[in-house]
Amino acid sequence: MAKQSTMRALPVLLALGLVAWGLLPGVASADEKAKELYNQGVTAMQAGKLDDAVLAFKGAIASDGNYFDAYLNLGAVYFQKKQYDDAAKMLQSATEKNPKSIEAFSSLGRVQYVLNRFVEAQMAYKSALALDPKNASLYKELAKVCLKQGNSTELVATIQKCHELGGADEQTYFWLGKGLEKEDKTTEALAAYHKSIKLKAKNYEAQFAVGKIYLGQENYDGAAKAFRSALTADPKGFRAAYNYAVAMESKDQEATDQNIANWKEFVRIAQGNPKANGDVQVAKQHIKELEDAKKAKQGL
Repeated sequence: MAKQSTMRALPVLLALGLVAWGLLPGVASADEKAKELYNQGVTAMQAGKLDDAVLAFKGAIASDGNYFDAYLNLGAVYFQKKQYDDAAKMLQSATEKNPKSIEAFSSLGRVQYVLNRFVEAQMAYKSALALDPKNASLYKELAKVCLKQGNSTELVATIQKCHELGGADEQTYFWLGKGLEKEDKTTEALAAYHKSIKLKAKNYEAQFAVGKIYLGQENYDGAAKAFRSALTADPKGFRAAYNYAVAMESKDQEATDQNIANWKEFVRIAQGNPKANGDVQVAKQHIKELEDAKKAKQGL
C-alpha cells in the first residue's frame, strides 16, 4: 500500500490551484482502515470521481478523526465541487489538526476569499506567512485580499514585501498603483502602472488607469495615448473608448469630424452592452449636437 505522505500533495494542489508551499507531513498516524479509505479517495479524486472521493475521505475521517490529510483533501474535493462552505469547514479542521501546515492555512485563505470572507481570508494567509515569512506567493495572495478590503496602506506594504522577495509581476505592480493612487500618491502610482505595462504591453487595466490619471491632470495627449493603447489591448473596452473620445474632444473641440468619429466608435463598441446603456444614450445625443452644430456652422 502506498504511504499516505506520497499521495496527498498532488490532488490538493490541483484542486485549489496553489503552488507548492514546502509541504509538511501530516501529524496523524492513521489506522489501516482509514489509510485504505484515504487512498481510495485519492484515486477517485485523481480520476475525477468527486462524489466517490467525498465518501472515501469522509469514511477515513470517521475511522480516524485526527487524519489530517483526509480533512485537507476533502476540503480540496469540496472546492472542486464548488461547495465552498463545506470546503472552508474541512480546511479549518485541517488547520486545527495540524497548526503547522502552510498548505492548510493557504488553502483555507483561498476558499475564504472565494466566499468573500476577507477578514477570515486575511487571518488564514497571515497564519501561513507566520509559518513561511519569505513566501512571495503568499504575500501576493494576501495583497488580493487587501485590495478587496480597500485597505490601501496594508495593500501597499504587502506588495512591497512581495516585491522584496522577488514576487513582482505585472499584476502586483498594477495593484500597487491602485493602492498608491488611493493614497493620493499620483506620481508613484503612475510609475507602478508603467512598470506593469512594461512587463505586459497589452495591459488594458493599467493603460486605462494611466489614462484616467492623465485625464484628471488635463494632460489630454497623454490620456488619449493611454486610452488608445488600452483599446489596442482590448478592442471591446468600452470604458477606454468613451474616455478616449472625452480626451480627444477636450484636446480640440474644433475637430468636429474627428470628435464625431470618436463618439461613433464608442457607440459601436458599447452598443448592446447593458453596463454601457446610459453612456451610449448620452453619446448618441452628443453626436447629434455635434452634427447640428456642424450644419449650423456651414449655414445649412
